[in-house]
Amino acid sequence: MRILVIGAGVAGMTAAYSLQQAGHQVTVLDREAKPGQGASFANGAQLSYSYVAPLAAPGVVGKAMGWALDPDGPLQLKPSLGLAQWRWLAEFMRCCTAERFAATTVELLALGQYSRRLMHSLMQRETLDFCWRMNGKLVVFRDQSELDGAAAVARLQAEHGSEQQVLDAGECLRLEPALEALRDVLAGGVFTPSEEVGDAQRFCAGLRSLLAERGARLLFGRRVTGLLLRGGAAVGAETAEGPVEADAVVLAGGAAAVHLLAPLGVRVPVYPLRGYSLTLPVGPQHRPPRLSITDSHHKIVYAPLNEPYGARLRVAGMVDLAGESTEQPRARLETLARQAEASFPAAADWGRAESWAGLRPATSDGKPIVGPSGIPGLWLNLGHGALGFTLAAATAQMLTDMLGGEAPALAPEPFALGRSVAVAA
Repeated sequence: MRILVIGAGVAGMTAAYSLQQAGHQVTVLDREAKPGQGASFANGAQLSYSYVAPLAAPGVVGKAMGWALDPDGPLQLKPSLGLAQWRWLAEFMRCCTAERFAATTVELLALGQYSRRLMHSLMQRETLDFCWRMNGKLVVFRDQSELDGAAAVARLQAEHGSEQQVLDAGECLRLEPALEALRDVLAGGVFTPSEEVGDAQRFCAGLRSLLAERGARLLFGRRVTGLLLRGGAAVGAETAEGPVEADAVVLAGGAAAVHLLAPLGVRVPVYPLRGYSLTLPVGPQHRPPRLSITDSHHKIVYAPLNEPYGARLRVAGMVDLAGESTEQPRARLETLARQAEASFPAAADWGRAESWAGLRPATSDGKPIVGPSGIPGLWLNLGHGALGFTLAAATAQMLTDMLGGEAPALAPEPFALGRSVAVAA
């Protein structure tokens, strides 16, 4: 079958690879000059298969109101006159119940575990250089009540196969000496030994090479202006350079996919959450964290990326609901840099940070949308949020199975477009 994949981020490129492996003739279409230039370009670099709890959690609405009023807070809201932002927020708040949080966590954990198995299988088959390392992830807390809440989530995840350790402050410091600057404020942490790090943009570049070598058609630098329908079925995409036709279309274009679906009467509960990152060089005189670190207080993640040409530290965080702009407000970047440097002052060369802003295409309930769109021939692989790199392998395989008429390894209903949150008024 001829399949057109729209979107060359980590979700789209992994789907294209999976579809090609299944024997399909694949075309990849993206407006950028090369893959991984959107949300995948400089994300948090964590492959967090076991720590997948959604943003929509009990108590988060009250915290978010406080964050939004704090100029240094991890979340900022720029109110919009359009309905999209407010509808997404209303749906998000409906997901912040204890029951919904627990159910979504279990569903995402199953998806994450499946994705890890698929990613490891892919890495055994292929030679890809994307700074991968299994170094473990430590989520640290400065408040005992938040640590207690995290311990409860760890117990829930342990019932479903996740191996995590709840540590006190001293144990965190022994495990990761780079936390020394936080000694006086640490309450403790949750450590997951099996978690990994990697560079998503480099992963996308590696998949591009594999796809090209095996005959895929790669059309970069082409902006999609609309989806091409014939007889009510999707048969390709319209571009400024002319139509690109196929037997089936996979839409993996992140937040921008909303605009392609709207004229067809298909609404997806996806909204762009702008996040920021810094990438810093690490020299022999620096003491970066050995582990992947998440600072729960500031909502900042730290991922050490080692490569033949020199080590780097990726620092990422913040959530801004500010529409589709990828601007980099100086105040937000200064806050990220100040908070990060205060936590790890000797980790890297803070004066040579490369900044970035990207749009995480997030659903209101935190789960990706994978499967049919309701329009014949049009399939969705959207809304991975901050877990795009983590979940890409699983959603790619599920999509490949469904498109090929096979039952996926995981039940598709929790990730279908028609799940309850997607049709809320």
